[in-house]
Amino acid sequence: MIEIVDRPIDIDAVLRSISDPGCGAQSLFIGTSRNNADGKEVVRLEYEAYEPMAVAMMQAIAEEAERRWKVSKISIIHRVGVVPIGEASVVIAVAAPHRSGSFDACRYCIDTIKREVPIWKKEVFADGAKWVGLPATPKPL
Repeated sequence: MIEIVDRPIDIDAVLRSISDPGCGAQSLFIGTSRNNADGKEVVRLEYEAYEPMAVAMMQAIAEEAERRWKVSKISIIHRVGVVPIGEASVVIAVAAPHRSGSFDACRYCIDTIKREVPIWKKEVFADGAKWVGLPATPKPL
């Protein structure tokens, strides 16, 4: 299950998608909208994505994690649009025979997604907004 959705993420469905009786470990990462950033109150987050590329890249990241840590199943769901405070913006679930592979694969997935996948976050404050993770000045062509 590798998806980008524009609705609340069904965390129970994500966990069901990685169920495997041959695995003794399941790791779950839930990234939620928090109510503060840089000392300011955040009203909500908004996400945009280049969806075809983002899904393909998340699939490749999951496949690499499966290869590196010999995990059984990985699901990655990222939400786009408005994500209210306290709701999940990204959920990653990993099933593996042992906990170390499950933990390591889960961390690899979220770290790589945040660094490489074309999904952009805007923090909205009462007095304005800012995009997070974009370069301050575009690079010249």
